[in-house]
Amino acid sequence: MSAIFLLAGLILAGLIVASATQARSYQLRMVALGFAAVVLAIFFTFASFRNVGENSVGLVNKKFGFSLAPGKIIATEGEKGPQADILPPGWHLWYWPFIYDIEMRDIEVIPAGSVGLLNASDGQPLPRDTTYAPEWPEGKERDMQDATYFLTDGAGYKGPQTSVLKPGSYRINPKLFTITQVPATTIEKATVGVVKSNVGDRPAPVADGEADRPSGRLGRLVAKGQRGIWRDPLLPGQYYINTDAYQVTDISTAKRVVRYTDATVQASGQHEESEIIVRTSDGFTFPVDVRVEYEIEPQNAPLVVATVGDDQEGLRNVMNSAVRAIFRNNAEGVKALDYVKQRSLQETQSSQMLQEEMKKLGVTVTGVRIGDVGDEETLGTLLKTQKDREIAVQEQETFQEQQRAAEQKKQLTKTEQEAEEEKRLATASYEVQIAEQEREKVIIAAGADAEAVQIKAEAQANAYKLIAEQIGGGNAALVELLRIVGEQQISITPKVMVVGQSGTAGQSGETTALIGTMLDTMLQEAPQQKK
Repeated sequence: MSAIFLLAGLILAGLIVASATQARSYQLRMVALGFAAVVLAIFFTFASFRNVGENSVGLVNKKFGFSLAPGKIIATEGEKGPQADILPPGWHLWYWPFIYDIEMRDIEVIPAGSVGLLNASDGQPLPRDTTYAPEWPEGKERDMQDATYFLTDGAGYKGPQTSVLKPGSYRINPKLFTITQVPATTIEKATVGVVKSNVGDRPAPVADGEADRPSGRLGRLVAKGQRGIWRDPLLPGQYYINTDAYQVTDISTAKRVVRYTDATVQASGQHEESEIIVRTSDGFTFPVDVRVEYEIEPQNAPLVVATVGDDQEGLRNVMNSAVRAIFRNNAEGVKALDYVKQRSLQETQSSQMLQEEMKKLGVTVTGVRIGDVGDEETLGTLLKTQKDREIAVQEQETFQEQQRAAEQKKQLTKTEQEAEEEKRLATASYEVQIAEQEREKVIIAAGADAEAVQIKAEAQANAYKLIAEQIGGGNAALVELLRIVGEQQISITPKVMVVGQSGTAGQSGETTALIGTMLDTMLQEAPQQKK
């Protein structure tokens, strides 16, 4: 477009000049020449306009000027070549096409979840023993993106930059910075990120006396900002860092289990390592199934990276070596049968030893479990002998227990008999006491009856005596007989004929007849009473 404006201006100005030469008046020719100059100037000025779109930047390359200093690539003082300043969106004047080439580029867009890694093509040489340019201070990132400031007052360094472009849109000079987009560093849950920094100041040398410490002998940990493995890991979250300058190793903090079991289980994919083969002091060799539970606490994750590199193959190799060595060493001091019997003791000893060993690497062992010990092929004969011995011992114990039970039963029977005898003795004693009481009761009752009879007899005798004295002995007897007849309902019809002389002393004929009748009645009733 600029070239067309310039060509059109030249043509139009040439036509005006050609027309002016044919004018008769000197004044007209001068006016025509002046107008041609104005037209040429206008078109020449319009030819210098450059328009940059809203989402673009204009890269300026100067065709004329002083040459760049040796080693420089980007011009900062108008030298010939690519210019540090870029053209922002809008119209720009004085950029004639025969002096400047203007190249349009899209602005740089860093999407969310990504970072832009910068590599500067110009600037100061990197300091000695460094691979990445020092990180720009916080708040100075925009100054770094200004190519002119970067190459002049900012004193930026050539090469890979530690600072990155976070998500956003940037108008940056692509002649100075090459931008590579990479994913942001994301630390998932139950994970921490251990940072190995390739930039920053080197830590002070390890002092005497610190060589035996894990942080010295196995990998010195450094503070954030220093070169080396940072002491503090990155917690779960998203970080915009240079993944080349800062190498981040993900370390799981979840509890994990390593199983050491036989090949059949191994083939099914339910474990991680093969079984452990141990040899006891009495020469038995047999497999032991072991399960090791462990975890890496967040604050210990950097030590794991410093010692074994990661929590995968490196840690697995070291742990396998330690587990196998500990179980084999512990088995050398015991007999096979004792090893089988003392499983819990073996677990405790092995757990303590493994905890101490893995603590040096930053790994926390939370448990050691022993599963099956040996099999039919390796310990079958020994276990059968032990089984037979145990059965014999148990049978002997059973027989002894039966003897004890019989003795106890015998003692119980004796005790029961004694208790029964005592019960009978107590019953007899009570019966004797009762009989004595009954006898005394009967005696007392008999005495009372006799006394009553005696008193009654005496009373009746006294009564008869008094009656006899008044009415006479015979009459008194007759009165008593009549009372008895009335009470007993005795028939008094005479059935006995009494012949004799009346007037016998003390008796009369009537009385004799009455007595006979009563005796007859009593004789008739006697058999009935026996029935």
